[in-house]
Amino acid sequence: MKSKTYSPKLEEVNKTRKWYLVDAEGKTLGKIATKLAVILRGKNKPTFSPHLDCGDYVVVINADKIKLTGKKLEDKNYFKHTDWMGHYTLTSAKKMLAEKPTKLITEAVLGMIPRTRLRMHVMSKLHVYAGPTHEQTAQTPEKINL
Repeated sequence: MKSKTYSPKLEEVNKTRKWYLVDAEGKTLGKIATKLAVILRGKNKPTFSPHLDCGDYVVVINADKIKLTGKKLEDKNYFKHTDWMGHYTLTSAKKMLAEKPTKLITEAVLGMIPRTRLRMHVMSKLHVYAGPTHEQTAQTPEKINL
């Protein structure tokens, strides 16, 4: 008897997508980012397929109250090249948390998503907000504890 490998279709995947709400207050950046990356890619589902975007939508609130361990708040730097030879900018995690707290989580999750054609499509399902309110109330996201 031959067994057949199941391959999910895009229409089936789109019907089963869910919305999740995650509160980042007091959580460690790396630990929450790994769990968000798993949900966004859909690796927590039995129907995961690496060539399809099987993941769910995630809304993160209270990004400004996220925690970094050790001396990472002062020592961790984010590098951005300016496209001019020899020119780049370094931004510390402390400065980024004060100015753009949503970018801190986005950059952490982005580094955990594989660099394929699906990368930006997967990242488009991540919605990060600095405060306790969000714009996705119409989708009624299910609150999960990470």
